[in-house]
Amino acid sequence: MNTNLRAFLQTVAVSELTARLLAISDNGYNVLVGSTPDHPRLFNSYRDHPRQLVELRDKRGDPIIGQDGRPLKSTAAGRYQIKRDIFDAYKVRLKLTDFSPASQDAIAIQLIRECRALDDIEAGRVAVAIDKCRSRWASLPGAGYGQRENTLDELALAFRRSGGVIA
Repeated sequence: MNTNLRAFLQTVAVSELTARLLAISDNGYNVLVGSTPDHPRLFNSYRDHPRQLVELRDKRGDPIIGQDGRPLKSTAAGRYQIKRDIFDAYKVRLKLTDFSPASQDAIAIQLIRECRALDDIEAGRVAVAIDKCRSRWASLPGAGYGQRENTLDELALAFRRSGGVIA
């Protein structure tokens, strides 16, 4: 795997989960949506997607309200916060047998490929790649899902810290 691609995957994981949460889990691969470093919610088996519907809450513990006025809920799980329906579709498409770290990486790389960001990542055009991938990960700047979004500067720093080289 290209060094910049490895760094970009780490950047997405840091963006979605935080470096602290990665450090206290199986590098993020076993994290359920809604986890925090102070209150991690981890799953135990990679046999399948954990398929748990979680109501999202803010730092105070209040429900996060979606654009429709109802509390946001998600089945996102793993290092890249992959939703159940996305996993089910890519499990078939990529011929995956489980929700293992390798399977999660394969789905994330496929999502990046579909965003046409792979060449940008490999060339070090991280800002362009982040912009192209923002529809896939709610924590990327400009995603617009109503959840916490990181800044481009924070993500560029994470990319560099992960060994990535910015052009």
